[in-house]
Amino acid sequence: MFSKPKPVEPATTSSATMPSPPTNELKAGSKPSSLIETSSAPKPKAAPSVLSSDLTIKGNLQTTGDIQIEGVLEGDIKAHLLTVGESATIKGEVIADDVVVNGRVVGCVRGLKVRLTSTARVEGDVIHKTIAIESGAHFEGSVKRNDDPLNITSKGKISN
Repeated sequence: MFSKPKPVEPATTSSATMPSPPTNELKAGSKPSSLIETSSAPKPKAAPSVLSSDLTIKGNLQTTGDIQIEGVLEGDIKAHLLTVGESATIKGEVIADDVVVNGRVVGCVRGLKVRLTSTARVEGDVIHKTIAIESGAHFEGSVKRNDDPLNITSKGKISN
């Protein structure tokens, strides 16, 4: 009924077919692969900075990255990508490569790409290269197209 299994003997193989284990030896003048610098690897994109809905800032903000505003900003803002949240209010000039307005902006909006969503409330001029205004957005002001809207002052003159 019960039988004892026979012990398995390890098979003998030649060293030619068996892979050799990795060695930690370095040749003179070489670097370990973990220390080799690769400049072609792209850096991961940083997460956007977020100003929460319970935050009120009085002053100007400037960043080369992305920022999402959910609270209140009384001042100018300059960014790469600016997202104005539905609960946000900005009272000042907005300058960004890409601007997405879901909330309220009182002031001039300048951007290469400007998008006013259906929940947007904008009181001021929009200077843009491309614009999209969704149905339901409230907009009071003028719209001006410009090939370089980031280098125009709020009064419409070229800045130096």
